[in-house]
Amino acid sequence: MNYYIQIRKKIFSLGLLFIIIIAISYSFEASAADISNSFNDALKASKNGDFSKAIILWDQILESSPNEASAWSNRGNVRLALGDPDGAISDQNMAINLLPDQLDAYLNRGMAQELLHNWKEAENDYQFILKRDPGNPYALYNLGNIKGSEGDWIKAEVFYKQAAQKNPSFVMARCNNALVNYQLGDISNAEIELRNLIRRYPMFADARAGLSALLWSKGSIGEAESNWAAASGLDNRYRDREWLIEFRRWPPKPTNDLMNFLALQRT
Repeated sequence: MNYYIQIRKKIFSLGLLFIIIIAISYSFEASAADISNSFNDALKASKNGDFSKAIILWDQILESSPNEASAWSNRGNVRLALGDPDGAISDQNMAINLLPDQLDAYLNRGMAQELLHNWKEAENDYQFILKRDPGNPYALYNLGNIKGSEGDWIKAEVFYKQAAQKNPSFVMARCNNALVNYQLGDISNAEIELRNLIRRYPMFADARAGLSALLWSKGSIGEAESNWAAASGLDNRYRDREWLIEFRRWPPKPTNDLMNFLALQRT
């Protein structure tokens, strides 16, 4: 039986948001209906963001089925969502030891390493994935995040662009690519892509916030204010410089432009 879990934009116990893209598809061998039901319950709690309940359920499953790699990896994801990256890494290590060819655990471990700013360790995990799955858009995207965190925006742009090309519906990769173009001075292409994203996904706050900053930098104040009204109504975290840089991974120029735009609004 195959199971799939996806957790997006979950708030850690630290009160900060970290974007997690998780795709787990393991084979779970259950010999008893109660174990299978427990696994389903744990998946449901994880997907619903009820991490306090989920961690208890994964603990119980692992007590009875300690050789289930999927359970270790899923519990690691929940531990990461609860703000325990070290515990998440430990669980992903167990999953990898049990199923060394299953790539999802490497992706999940890499994200936990990123939260600890262990850039090299995270990059090793993503490169491992790409050696076996060269077009993996999530590994490419996360490598872009690492290069951006290291200040290498030229390499970040390469990885974001590749991720977006491999999966055109991966809107975060497309938006990050546009923001890096903005950072590197390619304002025209950045604006085109941000507008395309807004046209296709009108409720996508990230693109609207980015376009607000870009339009303000060009002197188009009225349109910048219109897009900002929509962005802030969708997600008010875009007012927070630390969140933009540390967790959303925005480059410095669009971040500074947005903060300057907001400062002007307050005067």
